[in-house]
Amino acid sequence: MQKQKLLINGERLKDELERFANFGRTENNGVTRLALSKEDQLVRDYFRSCCEELGLTVTVDDMGCMYATLAGATDQPPIVIGSHLDTVKKGGRFDGVLGVVAGLEVVRTLVENGIKPSIPIAIVNFTNEEGARFEPSMMASGVLSGKFEKTAMINKKDTNGMTFKHALQASGYAGDQENRLTEASAFLELHIEQGPILEKQSITIGVVECVVGMICYEIEVIGESDHAGTTPMSMRKDALFTANDLLTDIRKQLASLDTELVYTVGRMNVYPNIHTVIPNTVVFTIESRHKDPEVIAAVEQVIKNLPQVSAEGCKIKATKLWGRDTVWFDSDICQSLDESAKSLGYSNKRMVSGAGHDAQFIASYIPTAMVFVPSVNGKSHCEEELTHWEECEKGVNVILDTILTMLAK
Repeated sequence: MQKQKLLINGERLKDELERFANFGRTENNGVTRLALSKEDQLVRDYFRSCCEELGLTVTVDDMGCMYATLAGATDQPPIVIGSHLDTVKKGGRFDGVLGVVAGLEVVRTLVENGIKPSIPIAIVNFTNEEGARFEPSMMASGVLSGKFEKTAMINKKDTNGMTFKHALQASGYAGDQENRLTEASAFLELHIEQGPILEKQSITIGVVECVVGMICYEIEVIGESDHAGTTPMSMRKDALFTANDLLTDIRKQLASLDTELVYTVGRMNVYPNIHTVIPNTVVFTIESRHKDPEVIAAVEQVIKNLPQVSAEGCKIKATKLWGRDTVWFDSDICQSLDESAKSLGYSNKRMVSGAGHDAQFIASYIPTAMVFVPSVNGKSHCEEELTHWEECEKGVNVILDTILTMLAK
């Protein structure tokens, strides 16, 4: 007969998530808790108190990241669970915080069952994952992983002109560099999917294999402005019409590359933007994401093959703004997560993340993996964001079961 699995307290998880949502709760049951704001400071204080009540040791690093550690029987590198507590403006109750509260619930379950782990278990709250107050996103994990340079990051300013450094000092959560996460046996991040796939397929657990690679180009079309009423169509160099033709062609070509490829024109500016004047300049972005570098390379080739001059005589220039390679997560941990989900009887699948997460930076130096749980209607970064409580519970159970398996090895 199979031994009964150790499970978390689902009602306690629900209550805790609601308590965390009180720090910055909006009128429409969302959350506004920008990094290092008063609301963020208060939720940090509450998180610290929860951890200290459990007997955890809480430390803070020089980027404001919080670490709460349950001592192990040996002093090996810890298993780390976590995510972030900051939100976007009028965001949801689950993005980021679920991963932190998951760590809290896992440790509570271990403590109440008298389980002393063979190695330490740590919960982490990464600072400024969203980048909603201080750009860029994933700022602290970027510094920890060496992707971003610290001096440049701490001098970033919000819309009021306050620097990250000043806000960090004012929050009371400016710690020491020696407290940074530098090594760990594993890092696990539970997160809502922020997309519609799991819900649409009626699947509870997504084991995330990678964060997909992406590129972003800016396309500039230069024509000539003339009077909208007196210039014959055959004599125009209309930048907007040319841009429209380009987009139609780009979309057709990208659609033929791969069904999993996603691409977006997220920004378009038209000049002079006057209804009586033929547009002389159009600038737009084309961003594309896919896990396969060969598909991304094919996207770039489509863009590079754009004509330099259109049939109407408009000049066309493509400039690469930025790109990132696909980040693959640890295959052994992904396999363990798969096995835990199956052993618990939860429907599950392997999937990719189109959005960025702290885990993608941490994966560069620590064995890392992520778990997704469904987002109702795929909604996130909005007050309508919702993941059903029972699916939050199942996600945390997968994390707990995986950690227990790791500890038993």
